[in-house]
Amino acid sequence: MLPVPYFHITVTIPAELREVLRANQRDGYAALMQASAAAIIELARDPRYVGGTVAVLAVLHTWTQQLTLHPHVHCLVSGGGISEDASTWHPARQNFLLPIKALAKLVRGKFRALLLRRCPDLVVPDMAWQVPWILHVTAWGNGEQAVLDYLARYVFRIALTNARIAGLDDETVTIQHKDRKTGHARTCRLSGDEFMRRFLQHVLPRGFHKVRYFGLWHPAQRHNAARVRQMLQLQAPPKPDPLQDPSVPPPEPIGAAPVPPIEPMICPHCQQGRLIFIRRLSPQQAMGP
Repeated sequence: MLPVPYFHITVTIPAELREVLRANQRDGYAALMQASAAAIIELARDPRYVGGTVAVLAVLHTWTQQLTLHPHVHCLVSGGGISEDASTWHPARQNFLLPIKALAKLVRGKFRALLLRRCPDLVVPDMAWQVPWILHVTAWGNGEQAVLDYLARYVFRIALTNARIAGLDDETVTIQHKDRKTGHARTCRLSGDEFMRRFLQHVLPRGFHKVRYFGLWHPAQRHNAARVRQMLQLQAPPKPDPLQDPSVPPPEPIGAAPVPPIEPMICPHCQQGRLIFIRRLSPQQAMGP
């Protein structure tokens, strides 16, 4: 997690492609996630927008609240990127990351090329490549809390929770959903067979990863991500307590664990790097927050 602003990008395929992806889930969904992230990263490297490699977390969803097939990808993108030589952090502009129309065309082109490479014999309606794709870009928030809020909302969500099952009998299932136009709560009554058909079409192939990392968050870029985190921490302005003299350390309470000294500190391993103390984890938090 990086202490930077974040943006939320949603990529939705046109209706002409839904059944194609439903019949080729493993290749189709993987191509959609890869094309979405690749287009975001490529466009963000343009000096007119960000000028660096951004971090992208992509999450695949395939449903609407009425359980109809609606494949789309949610992307959490860092509001800035690292330069090609990994020496400079380029922040994004406030409340603007990428031009939406250019990004939609780039995603469509990359998805078409990836799908053709993965499934060369697949027949796709020509209209799928002619209609404009629907994308949304919104500012999401600042800092690590924005990432945690995103993860809590999207990563572990499933097509239907028990709380939305309003009624159940021997033949039908009634589910609650929200009307997108009015925002009001509605109910939908389905036969048992139709309910199972709708629900099971969202079960992904075994072993398929619906959460993937790209760009600066890719596992191969961990060293650059760590470098960015250090640069941002060093650039952050100090926050001294105006009521306390910074030259006098605060008294430690009796029986309290020793507190590490204030930075700068020398790294105990390499004896060269600058060690910045963030916080100490208690034994109950040994695995991290």
